[in-house]
Amino acid sequence: MNDEGDLLQEDTRDESNETEASRMSKLRRTRKKVTKHVFSTEVGEMDISNSKENTRDGTQIPTTPHLSSRMKHIKQEMAKNHLQFVRFEATDLHGVSRSKSIPAHFFQEKVIHGVCMPRGYLELIPNPKDDEVDHIRATCFNSDIVLMPELSTFRVLPWAERTARVICDTFTVTGEPLLTSPRYIAKRQLSQLQDAGFSLLSAFIYDFCIFAVPEIINSKTISFPASTLLNNHDQPFIQELVDGLYHTGANVESFSSSTRPGQMEICFLPEFGISAADNAFTLRTGVKEVARKYNYITSFFIETGFCNSGILSHSLWDVGGKKNMFCSNSGVEELTITGKKWLAGLLKHSAALSCLMAPAVSCRKRYSKESKDLKESVPTTWGYNDNSCAFNIKCHGEKGSRIENKLGSATANPYLVLAATVAAGLDGLQSSDGVLAGPNDSTDFCQAKSAEIPLKLEDALIALEEDQCLRQALGETFICYFVAMKKYELENEETDAERNKLLEYFI
Repeated sequence: MNDEGDLLQEDTRDESNETEASRMSKLRRTRKKVTKHVFSTEVGEMDISNSKENTRDGTQIPTTPHLSSRMKHIKQEMAKNHLQFVRFEATDLHGVSRSKSIPAHFFQEKVIHGVCMPRGYLELIPNPKDDEVDHIRATCFNSDIVLMPELSTFRVLPWAERTARVICDTFTVTGEPLLTSPRYIAKRQLSQLQDAGFSLLSAFIYDFCIFAVPEIINSKTISFPASTLLNNHDQPFIQELVDGLYHTGANVESFSSSTRPGQMEICFLPEFGISAADNAFTLRTGVKEVARKYNYITSFFIETGFCNSGILSHSLWDVGGKKNMFCSNSGVEELTITGKKWLAGLLKHSAALSCLMAPAVSCRKRYSKESKDLKESVPTTWGYNDNSCAFNIKCHGEKGSRIENKLGSATANPYLVLAATVAAGLDGLQSSDGVLAGPNDSTDFCQAKSAEIPLKLEDALIALEEDQCLRQALGETFICYFVAMKKYELENEETDAERNKLLEYFI
């Protein structure tokens, strides 16, 4: 079920042939609806391994030599660190970690059979209406799903006593992938990208705010964040966080104080494939746990006046990871034709992308840049080395040319940000109308229709529902659940309690 070549048997001959056929698909065919999913793609290593066989009850069938080798290493880690518990973690639709912890001596058994969890924990829709949700892949909304660990993500948690974690993919009890799983959707899009002959090198850049516990005055009021937490202040907290992230496999490239008191920025090193989103997912939980040890609370939620951004910096490479497809060999700091087409796709789908990347009412205030003009939408901007743009193209530095997708807020699910960015970029590569004018109209490209970003979440939901490319790429089932969840949140929004409620959830 998961992407561990060390755990599962080889595909049947028919499944292997189908995988091989999909690998040979041309770029313009990658948009074809996938009817047979390959769940075992380790795109992070730019390699598609054979898909794995499942039993009818959704359990994995391990090959003994490989399982023994992998488990031997994990058992050594467990013994060395005297581990008592292992968390099986999965992301919900908001990108928040949902987990079950098991005693360490049951780990090998749970690797084989998985850990069950109510489906509603991950989909977050209480009593969805039958006409809003596609139940075709599950017995019912209240059924169990199975968390199957991806053993390459097994890490000892420095900030949790005698505890390790493993990131899981989610499946129904009949062995099918949960179609609303953000991580599954992201891996599927990365597989599509690889079928087209490309790989993605990316990293997230996050802002978050740090509060001292006494600053939470009551259930409705939150004061200014701790203004003393600047670059050189409270080093033990920052050092423990950065060092802890390193030991979980998430390499921090830099950190700094950001634009407002108590606001920090943290940048990860770029990685190929799903690892970039896994690193962001690790941060979202890790920073909260480290902060609690120092009597702080951290929040990714956007409080009034405090804009926490979640930027996806990414570049497109060949499938072997040798050549940056955005970089021109001419020495000119300009995107290649491939890069311009990719950017055109992002612009074309920016309205729908914004729904996934700024998924709360307060998140969208940043698009208007505190303008008092009553507008329904704002233009989607892009430019070279311009941090004010929604898509900022950077051609300088040792990383080579890359695009910063700045539509996102820090509350957005990193797996959905990654998946939607790939889907939009791929559509730009495939579209003959993906033409693009430069910020100063200095190139030979011309955008047929200027892109706009809706300022209201309701309008962004409509844009997402009407975007046929993203509907197909992310899946009808996911779109139905996501839209239903957001409509439920809008209908039940309590203005006075919204800030504190979401702060408590996202901390």
